[in-house]
Amino acid sequence: MQSTSISGRGSAMRGKFVTLEGLDGAGKSTHLPWLAKTLESRGITVLTTREPGGTGIGETLRGLLLHSAQNLHPETEALLMFAARREHLDKTILSALDEGTWILCDRFTDASYAYQSGGSGVSWEKIAALETWVHGVLQPDLTLYFDVSPEVARARTATTRPPDRYEQERETFHTRVREAYLRRAQEHPGRIRVIDASRPVSTIHMDLRKIITSLGK
Repeated sequence: MQSTSISGRGSAMRGKFVTLEGLDGAGKSTHLPWLAKTLESRGITVLTTREPGGTGIGETLRGLLLHSAQNLHPETEALLMFAARREHLDKTILSALDEGTWILCDRFTDASYAYQSGGSGVSWEKIAALETWVHGVLQPDLTLYFDVSPEVARARTATTRPPDRYEQERETFHTRVREAYLRRAQEHPGRIRVIDASRPVSTIHMDLRKIITSLGK
């Protein structure tokens, strides 16, 4: 792979890389298709994808990470997440961006800081080292962090589907995840937009429309 792609340097026609983050129950699955439809209505080519996932091997690792009955070591989880991410970048994300496609991705590396570091205790520095190794200086053009309390998130997911391994964690785990997300937002205020996701969907969509319009300019 050419270093120009992984470093985030491309042609003037390069697409935008937009990631959506938040606790399960924050509303990502509601807002992502709305964003895709809104962008497509403006003539923008959009690819929606997710992490872990986005490739054959990524989806296989997703099943292992989210639904395995085995008790994985937190560092094993982190390494598997970044292995899936490397394939995702190579097989899906970078080529689409170079073609001018906008990527809407449900989670990216901010989730590893939140879940594997904040939630599971892998050191921030180890996640940073993996981040640099796997995608260098490449970062999303925009990250939408949908912020809700763990209590609200749990209430929203309680009746929708069987919980995965992370959703089964205690509330203290999800509190640490949220704190890590907010720390990332403080460290990257130009990229990460914090969205109060406890508000009505229509109100949130008004904010998202303004943010996306600004990014398109």
